[in-house]
Amino acid sequence: MKEKAFVHPYIPNSAPEVLAELMREVGITDLEELYSEIPAHLRFRGEMDLPEAMPSEYELRRHLEETLGKNTTCKEYINFLGAGCWQHHVPAVVDEIVNRAEFVSAYCGGTYSDHGKFQARFEFYSMLAEMLNVDAVSEPIYDWGTAAGFAIRMASRITGRNKVLIPANMSPERLSQIKTLCQPEGMENRILITQVGFDTTTGNLDLKDLAAKLDDSVAAVYLEVPGFFGNIEDKAEAIFTMAKEKGALALAGVDPVSLGVIKPPADYGADIICGDLQSIGVHMLCGGGQSGFIAFRDEPVYLAECPLALYTIAETNVEGQYGYAEMLPERTSYEARDKAKDWVATASGLWTIAAAVYMALMGPAGMREIGETILQNANYAKKQIGGIKGAKVRFSTTFKEFVVNFDESGKTVEAINLELQSRGIFGGFDLSKDFPDLGNSALYCVTEVHTLKDIETLVTALKEVLK
Repeated sequence: MKEKAFVHPYIPNSAPEVLAELMREVGITDLEELYSEIPAHLRFRGEMDLPEAMPSEYELRRHLEETLGKNTTCKEYINFLGAGCWQHHVPAVVDEIVNRAEFVSAYCGGTYSDHGKFQARFEFYSMLAEMLNVDAVSEPIYDWGTAAGFAIRMASRITGRNKVLIPANMSPERLSQIKTLCQPEGMENRILITQVGFDTTTGNLDLKDLAAKLDDSVAAVYLEVPGFFGNIEDKAEAIFTMAKEKGALALAGVDPVSLGVIKPPADYGADIICGDLQSIGVHMLCGGGQSGFIAFRDEPVYLAECPLALYTIAETNVEGQYGYAEMLPERTSYEARDKAKDWVATASGLWTIAAAVYMALMGPAGMREIGETILQNANYAKKQIGGIKGAKVRFSTTFKEFVVNFDESGKTVEAINLELQSRGIFGGFDLSKDFPDLGNSALYCVTEVHTLKDIETLVTALKEVLK
């Protein structure tokens, strides 16, 4: 009796009849022909060590739940980790709306899949632009690091220069992404990334070092407010003025949740702004949840050089009716393909809707309230931790993140974090490897989700660990 062919329940084209039809259509008789262009010595000829397929939906779901159950999440532990992905409250209405079928199923694509997503995105662009005090906001891409790299490349094309100054105290991951996007050494059209030192008292940019490195070859000065250490740069306007006097552009990186209490970047001279939406309505997700944007004034030079999709509102032939559509698509890799200045890549468009719902729900008063709450919580935590023997808080003016040094305790951050974990607490991000000049230091994050009890639990635990 002929053995029945296995048809995978989640792969429609595994059905023999459908597979045979596909092969006839493309003109092949053996699937191996699809790989004929790959040199024989590079092809794997054995069988991969994979488990058997799970045809049962129940069995597959149970397997995944058991696997996920091995994780320890921020629901079970109190979390004080940040460093680029932060624990903020996501209102239930945000989840309710982004999980509607018309949005989940139409996260990208043209008007053929538009079930209101273009209008929802336009509302997002409008609200974020208002918070940033600019005119145009791009369709987001992977994360802040990617957006920062693209913003720097934009500045280089606009100015015709190939040198960019960035803070030495920035996220190591973000720095790595920027360097990758600006091309490695030896490549043509490479953008030179030069780091500017920081003041060890405030954590802010060293203006003397900036002045020494700022010349007519600089395309842009990139600054983050708040900075990676949580520091709030009080000389941002002066820094950008220095940049513009040399013909360079002013680039600002920003955490949007801070905009209720910190001046918008355009107000202190930023020409191009980038950041991440994760803090305004997006859950912390493993491998996702990040969403980097670029924003700027509505001027032809910026529009022409922005590689990401832009959407706008336009009048229709029917008076009083409006349409929402992509703007100047010929700029992008969707139209220009390999001739494009950069690529669009897969947009994180679903998070624009999450952020739009969040901003609409919060409003100006809500954004101010959440910013003030974060400042109060973080400053209370700083004061309490600073009073612990063996712990010293670095840098005075910060937003939701702050640096704690443990040199006097004689313990490493790694050892401290392991002991905190045994008490159900995720401690701060270990800075000792990437910033050795700071000694045994960790970056702690406190937001609106942290209660007085959470902070007191951390303080009590640190006292026990450091004694």
